[in-house]
Amino acid sequence: MENSTSTTNPVGAGSAAPGRAGRREWTAMGVLMLPLLLVSMDVSVLYFAAPAISADLHPSGTQQLWIFDVYGFVLAGLLMTMGSLGDRIGRRRLLLMGAAAFGGASLLAAYANSAETLIAARAILGIGGATLMPSTMALVRTMFTDPAQRAKAIGLWSGVMTGGIALGSVMSGVLVEHFWWGSVFLVNLPAMALLLVLGPVLLPESRNPEPGRFDWLSVPLSLAAVLPVIYGLKEIPTEGWHPLYVVSVAVGLLFAALFVRRQRTSASPLIPPALLKGHGFAPALVLNLVAALAMLGSAIFTTQYLQSVLGKTPLAAALWSLLPSVFIGFAGPVTALLVQRGVNRGYVVAGGFVAMAAGYSTLTLIGTDSLWLVLAGAGVLACGMVAITSQLVDLAMSSAPVERAGTASSLLETSTEFGGALGMAVLGSIGTAVYRHEMPSTAPAEARETLGDALFTAAHLPGGAGESLVASAREAFTSGFQAAAIAGAVLTALAAVGAAVTLRKVEIREDEN
Repeated sequence: MENSTSTTNPVGAGSAAPGRAGRREWTAMGVLMLPLLLVSMDVSVLYFAAPAISADLHPSGTQQLWIFDVYGFVLAGLLMTMGSLGDRIGRRRLLLMGAAAFGGASLLAAYANSAETLIAARAILGIGGATLMPSTMALVRTMFTDPAQRAKAIGLWSGVMTGGIALGSVMSGVLVEHFWWGSVFLVNLPAMALLLVLGPVLLPESRNPEPGRFDWLSVPLSLAAVLPVIYGLKEIPTEGWHPLYVVSVAVGLLFAALFVRRQRTSASPLIPPALLKGHGFAPALVLNLVAALAMLGSAIFTTQYLQSVLGKTPLAAALWSLLPSVFIGFAGPVTALLVQRGVNRGYVVAGGFVAMAAGYSTLTLIGTDSLWLVLAGAGVLACGMVAITSQLVDLAMSSAPVERAGTASSLLETSTEFGGALGMAVLGSIGTAVYRHEMPSTAPAEARETLGDALFTAAHLPGGAGESLVASAREAFTSGFQAAAIAGAVLTALAAVGAAVTLRKVEIREDEN
């Protein structure tokens, strides 16, 4: 394939050998990790700041929900648009624009004096995040043309992305404990400033030299397809299969069909259909969605278990949840080493799913006092997730043309968002159904809805009755967790078979770009 990507500030400068990355590229990789870490942390950074924000800004219930959710909604809705835009105007340019927007929005959020201002700032943060995430992966694809080096870089990318989500909640707890709530946003400023200074020097510029006209109609169609589905799937686990959320998902799927039709008929589509026909690209997207489903589906139970079943404070629960992350840093490099030594990539990905199935199987054995068993299961799950995503991202990005690197990256990240929302909906619904079934019929009606409702109700009951209700609720939640774990183990075991079958003959060819 001829190189159809226009590049300035070539990454080969300073490399040890032609086609191989050198000190310059690995330094640039370190710079790219800054925005990736912060964007992933911002998903959970408000976790401990919520009470302080409520006391200071006095948001309504609806406003409080939007403060939390608007970042993720905007991020998910704009990923495809921004990925395609980066291919057109230049990935480095879009990255630096996003860094400036992210930094400015962080400053606005830190000193917001009203709930409306904070919501607006969080929305701008989502826009900035949507530019940063696909740009970082596209630039990794551009800088690392050697397959072995690219595999290592993507393994690092996957580990930082996974670890950042866990780190965000802990950092927010520490900062809020010692400073004011706005400090959770100010930590973004030094990293974004460093990116703006070093990015133009270290990062290459690359774009598609013949992108065609930008399909503006596809932008609202993509938003209308993504946002209602994400919204509905995120609400179903806590609110149940309410008609509003079912209709929301249905409306999103309708717009998704219109979006797909538009991509097939447009002369210059936002997502070229040919991209999905790349060698191994479509299976990588589907398996990435399943992995995200399994990971996020377990996380909602683990967090509640540590706090509401074991009775740990939010900060203590967050600190304990960091323990499994210690092993994440090894999963990506070890997986890349296995592939480099000739182990079939399909079997490596399948092994990652087997690890996730083993993690879920461990979680089926928990009781109401199983801290180390839960941490062990969560750790194995996380390692399997990193092993899977590092290989699937490498496969998908390598199979996509370099000129479509931003678009390919955005599709992968959108599949992750969908998978996470689907995991919370499906596994969360299983856990909720079992919880309600296991709760005694004599328990108050509100206590039979969720564990949180039961603990709140028990706090207002006289001694013995309250303690009995708490014990029943914790047993019921644990049973629901076990049921969801069984479903997760079956799903990931099936995914392991699917990965072995669909990817065993897929090979990453040497980059000819």
